[in-house]
Amino acid sequence: MAYKPPQQHGLLVLNKPKGPSSTRCLEKIKRGLGQKKIGHAGTLDPMATGVLLVMLGKGTKIAQYLLEGGKTYSGRLKLGMATDTYDMEGEVTLESDISGVDQADVVEEILAWRALTSQIVPPYSAAKHQGKPLYKLTREGKTPPVKTKSVRISRAEVLDVDLPWVDFRVECGAGTYIRSLVHSLGMRLSCGATLCELTREHSHPFSLDQAHELDQLLDDPEGFAEKVLPLDKALPHWPGLTLSAEQAKLVKNGAQLEYGPSIALGKTFAQGLKAMFLAPDGAPLALVETQEKDGIPVWSILRGLWQN
Repeated sequence: MAYKPPQQHGLLVLNKPKGPSSTRCLEKIKRGLGQKKIGHAGTLDPMATGVLLVMLGKGTKIAQYLLEGGKTYSGRLKLGMATDTYDMEGEVTLESDISGVDQADVVEEILAWRALTSQIVPPYSAAKHQGKPLYKLTREGKTPPVKTKSVRISRAEVLDVDLPWVDFRVECGAGTYIRSLVHSLGMRLSCGATLCELTREHSHPFSLDQAHELDQLLDDPEGFAEKVLPLDKALPHWPGLTLSAEQAKLVKNGAQLEYGPSIALGKTFAQGLKAMFLAPDGAPLALVETQEKDGIPVWSILRGLWQN
């Protein structure tokens, strides 16, 4: 029988390949590498590649705190066509002449992404209406409602223009649909635009140069464990605070610890600071946040990590 590693607890930075869905990639790891408890923090469309944060074992408990992180994408779009999915996976709905569009027009529109505060959700997406994903409504021949969502684009740049092709890079908040940015650009230029390639280069705080290839992982089950970041390294942007044995016992009993000299971040208290409590032996104990309760600064438990 082929060797399968024991259940790991932590985070795997995966370079998702083009083709399979994010869920399909997880299924391959689950079956091929024996990881029964598995999830991810931020899905990628099947056509997209790049950073997919895979949560294993107890790591699934912290997924929501990685979902919040900003993302960086590089992509390629094609002017002069549009599809029902806003990318090359869909049916062509428009083909048009782009002779009236020049490079300056394209650059101006991409830079304008930085001013956007909302966008239209693609009809082929997992966003839900009355509990049902929009893509299911669309596939059933129903017209899904037009939904909008808030977005934050901190950076947008043009990497190359060779019409009809345009390469770009975007830094944005979690949940931004790059397909929709491209589709809206095509509408503003009155010629249509479709997303052709997309790579997630960064999912805060992890980058593509830290990511592992799926095929290589599946081909080397003996080396899988060393590729997994342990739980105490899975949120490197959260400070770690080591507790005494007595404090650790209180936390396990659900108590809020008072913010004080032995467990403080700096000299000044501020609400909303996040940290990871560690047991005396360094084992992850809880994710916590500073709050003020009855005028007293305390560490409130966001998520216990000591349970199986």
